[in-house]
Amino acid sequence: MIATLTVAERQRAIAISAVLALCGLAMAIAGREDLFGVHGAIVLIFGLGCIGLVMSSYFAPEPSDERLKRYYDDPTRVGIVLSLGWAVVGMFFGVWVAALLAWPDLTFDAGWASFGRLRPVHTSGVIFGFGGNALIATSFHVLQRTTRARLPDQFSPWFVLIGYNLFCVLAASGYLMGITQSKEYAEPEWYADLWLVIVWVTYFLLYIRTLQRRKEPHIYVANWYYMAFILVVAVLHIVNNLAVPISFGEAKSYSLFSGVQDAMTQWWYGHNAVAFFLTSGFLGMMYYYLPKRAGRPIYSYRLSIISFWGITFMYMWAGSHHLHYTALPQWVQTLGMTFSVVLLVPSWASAGNALATLNGAWGKVRDDATLRFMMVAAVFYGLSTFEGSFMAIRAVNSLSHYTDWTVGHVHAGALGWVAMITFGSLYALVPWMWKVERMYSPKLIEVHFWFALAGTVIYVFAMWNSGIIQGLMWRTYNDSGTLAYSFIDSLVAMHPYYIARTVGGLLFLLGAIVASYNVWMTIRMSRSQAAAGAGDTDLPALQGAALQAGE
Repeated sequence: MIATLTVAERQRAIAISAVLALCGLAMAIAGREDLFGVHGAIVLIFGLGCIGLVMSSYFAPEPSDERLKRYYDDPTRVGIVLSLGWAVVGMFFGVWVAALLAWPDLTFDAGWASFGRLRPVHTSGVIFGFGGNALIATSFHVLQRTTRARLPDQFSPWFVLIGYNLFCVLAASGYLMGITQSKEYAEPEWYADLWLVIVWVTYFLLYIRTLQRRKEPHIYVANWYYMAFILVVAVLHIVNNLAVPISFGEAKSYSLFSGVQDAMTQWWYGHNAVAFFLTSGFLGMMYYYLPKRAGRPIYSYRLSIISFWGITFMYMWAGSHHLHYTALPQWVQTLGMTFSVVLLVPSWASAGNALATLNGAWGKVRDDATLRFMMVAAVFYGLSTFEGSFMAIRAVNSLSHYTDWTVGHVHAGALGWVAMITFGSLYALVPWMWKVERMYSPKLIEVHFWFALAGTVIYVFAMWNSGIIQGLMWRTYNDSGTLAYSFIDSLVAMHPYYIARTVGGLLFLLGAIVASYNVWMTIRMSRSQAAAGAGDTDLPALQGAALQAGE
C-alpha cells in the first residue's frame, strides 16, 4: 500500500500525520482535566501510528510509471474491508440496544452501556461507518470507470478514507464517554466536526479533479448522485454544526441556534442527511452496479436524470414535516408536508427505473443472490419512500410521531434499502477488486440474503405493529374523557414486539458476519487464484459503456 505512493506522497503523508499528532498532543495537554484530553490522546496515537505505517515502507523503490496505466483501486479495497468491519460493530450495538428495550438490565450497571450512549454508537456505526465507507469506496471505483480517468493522485484518497475513519472513531468513542451534542445524526462535538469538514472538502476536490481529467465526455448519472451526496452533505454538516465551544480545552460546545430555529435547522439537516447521504449516494451505487450485474442498460436514462433533479430540489424543503404540532409556524409545517408528498414522484421514478431495468433479466435475479439483493433494495426503496410521504401528512403524523412506527419506517429504509444495495454492490465489486472470477462461496451469499430478508421483515413488521398499537393506546379515552391506558400499559403491550425486533436485528447481524467471512475468504483465495477475465483495472477499457442510455 505505502510502496505504491511516490516519495513525495510519502513525505506529504508523514508531514500531515505529524501535524495531526501535534494537534492531538495539544488537545491532550489542554484537556487533561476534561474528556477532550482523552480524544486528544486518541488523535496523538492515530497520528503516530500513521507515521509508523508510512515509515515501514518509506525506503521502498519509487513506483514505476506503469501505475499510471491502471486505475488506482487500493483505497477502494481498504474501504470495503472497513465498511464490513463497521457493519458488524454497528449492527452488534444495534442488537444490544434493541435487547435493552426488552431486558433493561443488560446495561450491567455500567454508565457507558446505557441506552442513551449505545444508541448513537449503533446509528453512527451503521450510517457513517458502514454506509459512509461503502460510499467512499464505491465512489472511487465508479468515478474512475465512468470517466476512464485515474484518480489525480494517490495521497488524497487515502487522506479522505483514513481521515474519515478517524472521525468515526472519535464519534463512537465519544458517545461511550458521554460526549455528544445531542443532535440526531450529528452528535459529535465541535473538534470532530471541524476535522470532518477538512476531510470532506478534500473528498469534494478529489471528485472534481477526477471529473476534470475525464476521457469520457459524458458524465454518467451515478456521478451526479455521488456529487450531490458529497456537496450537499458538506453544506448540511457545516450549517447545522455551527457552534461555540466553551474553551479550547473542553469538549462541550453550544449551538449557534436556539429554540425553534435550532429545531428547524436540525431537521433540515436530519431529513436531508437521509436524502443525500442515505438516498442520493446509494442511488449512485444502484445506477452503476445494478445494470452492470444484470448486463442490461438502464431502462430510461432520461428518467434517471429527471429523478435526480426532482429529488435534489424537493428534498431540501421537506425537513419541517418532522416538527408537526410543535412551535414551528403552521405554514412551514405545511410546506414540508407538501414537498414530502410530492417527493413520491421522483423517488418512485428511480425505484421503477431500477425494476424496469431487470425486465428480461428475471432469470438472473432468480439464480443470482447478488442481483437479488439489489432487486429487493429497489423494492424497499419504493416502499420506504411511499411510507415516508404518507407519514408526513399531518393527520397520519399525529398517530405515528414518537412511536415505533417511525422506527419501523427508518429501518425499512436502512435495512431494506441502504444495507441491501450496499451488500449487493460489494458482492459485485469484491471479485473485480481482488481479480477472482466469483466470491468464495455463492451459497453463503444465498444464506446472507435470506438472513437479511428475514431479519428486515421481522424487524419492520414488529415495529409497524407496535407503533400503531402505541399510537392508538396513547389517544384512547374513557367515557369520562380520561386516558384509557397509562404509559406503563403501552410499554407492557410493546414487550413482545421488542423481543421480535431483537430477533430481527440478530438475524441481520448474522448476515453481516457471513458477508464479512465470505469477503475475507475471497481475499485469501485471490492470492492463489488466477484473475482470468475477472478484473477491470486497465485504463483503456471503458467500464460503464454498457450503462449508457438504452431508450
